[in-house]
Amino acid sequence: MALRVTFVAAARSSPLLAERFDDDRPLDQAGWDEVQHIAPGLLPLAAADLRYCSPTPRSRATGDALGYAPLVQLALRDCDMGRWRGLTLGEAMAREPQAVDAWLTDPRGTPHGGESLLTFISRVGGWLDTRPLEDGCRVVAVAEPSVIRAALVYALKAPPSTYWNIDVRPLSAVTVTGRGGRWNLCLDGLPAQASRA
Repeated sequence: MALRVTFVAAARSSPLLAERFDDDRPLDQAGWDEVQHIAPGLLPLAAADLRYCSPTPRSRATGDALGYAPLVQLALRDCDMGRWRGLTLGEAMAREPQAVDAWLTDPRGTPHGGESLLTFISRVGGWLDTRPLEDGCRVVAVAEPSVIRAALVYALKAPPSTYWNIDVRPLSAVTVTGRGGRWNLCLDGLPAQASRA
C-alpha cells in the first residue's frame, strides 16, 4: 500500500531577499500573477483525495486560487523562529551574527528562542507519517518552501544539514510516495503547462 503526497510551494509574497522568518504576509501582486500563469499545470492536483495547506495566508490563498479548497494543517506551519520572527536573515545576522551562525550549524540549536531545525523536521515528518493510508491515495499539500524542505529531509532520511542545500521555488511541486517511515522521492515532472513557468 502506497500513498502519494505532492507538495506545492506557496506563491511568493515578497522578493527572495526580503523573505522573513515566520512570514505571515498575504500574496503580493507578483505572487497572484505567478499563480494565474502556472495554474493550468497545477489544476489537475485538485483531484487529490485529500488537500491540505500550511496555515500561512499565502499558502491558503495559493491553495484556494488553484481550486484545491485545502484544509489547514497546523503541523505544516513554518519553523518557530522565536525572537527572529518577522526578520529577514540579513536583519537577524546584523543583530546577532554569532547566534545566526550557531543556528545554521547546529540542528539542535535554538539561539532565537524558538524551534530547533531538528524539531521542525521531525514535526513535519510526523505529519507526513500520519496521513491516512489507502492504496493509491493521493494527497496534495500547499506549504511554505521551508516546510517542503523539512519534509524532503525527513522523507529521504538525510542529515539535517541537507535542509540548507534544498532549493524550493514558489509554485514548484515535488512528490513523495510510500507510507509512514518509508518514503521515496518521485520526480515524475509536471504537466507541460506548469513546466514553462
